Amino acid sequence: MPELMINGPVGRLEARYHHEPRPHAPIAMILHPHPQLGGTMNNQIVYAMYYAFVERGYSTLRFNFRGVGRSQGFFDNGPGELADAASALDWLQLQNQDTSCCWIVGASFGTWIAMQLLMRRPEVDSFICIAPPANLYDFSFLAPCPSSGLLINGDKDKVVPTASVAEMSVKTKVQRGIKLHHEIVPGANHFFENKIEDLVKVCGAYIDQRTPEILKAKREAKD
Repeated sequence: MPELMINGPVGRLEARYHHEPRPHAPIAMILHPHPQLGGTMNNQIVYAMYYAFVERGYSTLRFNFRGVGRSQGFFDNGPGELADAASALDWLQLQNQDTSCCWIVGASFGTWIAMQLLMRRPEVDSFICIAPPANLYDFSFLAPCPSSGLLINGDKDKVVPTASVAEMSVKTKVQRGIKLHHEIVPGANHFFENKIEDLVKVCGAYIDQRTPEILKAKREAKD
């Protein structure tokens, strides 16, 4: 896969991209875990989710936040990473101006960034939050959450307890008609070690269910 550099707010962002050539192909962007705790775009969760979307015919992007890998800049504890994600999404949309559907996916810290981006970009149709650190970061800005999505974690996660994710799924205010689904992967820890296939299976089923719903709603809105 060829190296790709995207112009970000403070310099180049190292990325990997699959372009789906068919007309109106949906798009997806995957955000990696905490940069200062070893998170990169090559994290096994990010890598697996990237190919889950590629295999479903999505134009798909993953990238390194500032200061990670060959991305320029320095870790900014949130605001800068959000700016990076916004620039990456701009780039992805520019490559797919006729896209039919837009998803964002985050892993751990990446979910916190993804959800902030969701609140700023109404064109995002759905999301997946993998091991969202609801016990470590404030997600109260989701008021209300504008899109339906999936929250998923492992029941052996010692970083983010299942109870905190369950509470997030119940207490998050949503717009009318919006639903948050919460799934738990048995035996999975925070990094889904030896449980990546189970993670992809659950997430893939949600993508397969949700995408036709989004496309149908958009067609009906046009009629």
